[in-house]
Amino acid sequence: MPISDWTVDTSKFSWIDIVNPTTAELKQVSEKYSLHHYTLRDCLEPDHLPKHEDMGDTQFIITRMLNETQTVKLHTVQEISSKIAVFYNDSFIITIHRLPQSVLEHIKVKYVATGKCKNTSELVTKIIWFVLHSYDQPAIQLSNEVDTYEDKIFLQALTPLMMEDLYFIKRKAAICNKLLMLTGEVINTIRTTPEDIVALQDVKDLHVKLSTLYDQANEDVTNLLNIYLSLSARKTNEVVKVLTIFSVFFMPLTFVVGIYGMNFDFMPELNQKWGYPAVLILLVLISAGIFWWFRRKKWL
Repeated sequence: MPISDWTVDTSKFSWIDIVNPTTAELKQVSEKYSLHHYTLRDCLEPDHLPKHEDMGDTQFIITRMLNETQTVKLHTVQEISSKIAVFYNDSFIITIHRLPQSVLEHIKVKYVATGKCKNTSELVTKIIWFVLHSYDQPAIQLSNEVDTYEDKIFLQALTPLMMEDLYFIKRKAAICNKLLMLTGEVINTIRTTPEDIVALQDVKDLHVKLSTLYDQANEDVTNLLNIYLSLSARKTNEVVKVLTIFSVFFMPLTFVVGIYGMNFDFMPELNQKWGYPAVLILLVLISAGIFWWFRRKKWL
């Protein structure tokens, strides 16, 4: 069974880290630490969002860490993040996750093995801090992507691919913002020691910073989408305007030509030598009059 125990000198507690456990392993853990078996099983479901539950003498939290590999096309909670479930009280802390998390190994070596975390609440604070830190670099990347597409929208020809990419950016920013909002509720439930209150405050400050960055990214990409749609509509209106101008020019000309195209024997000017050039001159005058009218209305 993939369980490892750590004991610090100042405050005795065990840290059990379980990676992708089987049903039998979960049952063994639930019996050993008096945890509800169904809660342990449910914590492995891939679509769980961050949350906190008070289970009497044990606290249960779920956090989601952003994956290191990020692309624009990823746009679901399961694709961009992985879940870490944590059960803890004063005597033990249990972390359960499907995928290996190198950050937990780092915490074990740097903070648990050296005795810097004196109790489980301090260790939970460290885990949440590193979870939040995984959102930092993606926030910068999102901001850079928004700036890149802003230049493309204003300086290049609009393409449907831009609309698709902007959607994925907006989707990712919205999901991260949602995860951070729910993680904030988890952070507010942590009760730590007076010695670790500064570290907890750093976690809260980092959470506020990241929430602001993702909220701003979401707002910026929403504005870009609106600008894209406005520019697309403007381009369409310009095309319709040109077609309308052509139709207005040719409408009276078509009317005159249609009249003289009727097959009647007794039509005015039909047998006159000057009839044909007179009609041509009339058509030119009509076109000139329409052009003058458009210029006067400042439509051209």
